[in-house]
Amino acid sequence: MSGPAPIEPSRPTLRQVAELSGVSLKTASRVFNEEQYVAPETAARVRAAAAELGFRPNTIARELRAGARSALVGLIIGDVANPFYARIARGAERRLRDAGLRLITASTDEDPVLERALVSDLLERRVSAMLIVTCGSDHGYLQPERNLGTPLAFLDRAPQDIDADSVVLDNHAGVTNAVRQLLDRGHRRIAFVGDLSRLPTHLERVAAFEQAVTEGGVADWRRYMRDGAHESDSAEAEVRALLALPIPPTALVTANNRITIGALRALRGLSRPPALIGFDDFDLADLLGVTVIAHDPEQMGELGAELLLDRLAGRWGPSRRVLMPTRLLARGSGERELAVTA
Repeated sequence: MSGPAPIEPSRPTLRQVAELSGVSLKTASRVFNEEQYVAPETAARVRAAAAELGFRPNTIARELRAGARSALVGLIIGDVANPFYARIARGAERRLRDAGLRLITASTDEDPVLERALVSDLLERRVSAMLIVTCGSDHGYLQPERNLGTPLAFLDRAPQDIDADSVVLDNHAGVTNAVRQLLDRGHRRIAFVGDLSRLPTHLERVAAFEQAVTEGGVADWRRYMRDGAHESDSAEAEVRALLALPIPPTALVTANNRITIGALRALRGLSRPPALIGFDDFDLADLLGVTVIAHDPEQMGELGAELLLDRLAGRWGPSRRVLMPTRLLARGSGERELAVTA
């Protein structure tokens, strides 16, 4: 025996709030728009009716009707599960919150097509500005939006074909210092396990690696070069393959935190593992004794937010590129001297 058909839920309307509180629709509207000329007891009655019904005003619609700027800022990142991106978001959110703005975050899973769709989706929702950690190489579609005055700032990966603000790492100095340390300890068979080959950060780090090993007198560095190891599983497989070579590398440079974790899994249990230096610090790296090329993702988010706030305040002008420093944190894994028999 079937019961009554379920009632489809629906959001309460402002008209229902007005009716329950015994005021006109205009008066109820004035209460939520925080306009003058509404008696305190009337406003209290309207808000009590709204609470009883579960009514929430449409803040975005109200802002657009009033011609005000949205209080929302969009952030596009690669992977919400990656602590690197989480720390960027935390830094940006903290700074924007202080300015009365709210952050909306979306993840692309490093898919350029999805990135473009998410950017367009957030812009259609009238975010006031955008922070983007891009995985694509085509950003020309953003130029009309920038021409309309929407502030854009790219984080970690600079755009290739649009004039916009950016906050990036000094990838060249970071990788160069790591390679020089390994060379100073006698290593010549140094492997580089890189990220997706289309990413500008990968290209910059590979270029720095090539220059450093070449200047160090290493001629056959290409046989130990690997890319496409964006996640820890693929990185583990690449490192295992390198270790299985007839003449394996004596040292590894890994291009991001996920790749470093995959490398550590591949090195687990080895009595004499190769030296290891990873780009990006990560949780427990200090306890595991992993030498890293460190930087501050939260500061990157904060600096990106600062660039947007400057633009939102009307300070326009040439695009700005903020170069953030890196530092080599020596914890042991990159300090291993080359064994005499290696």
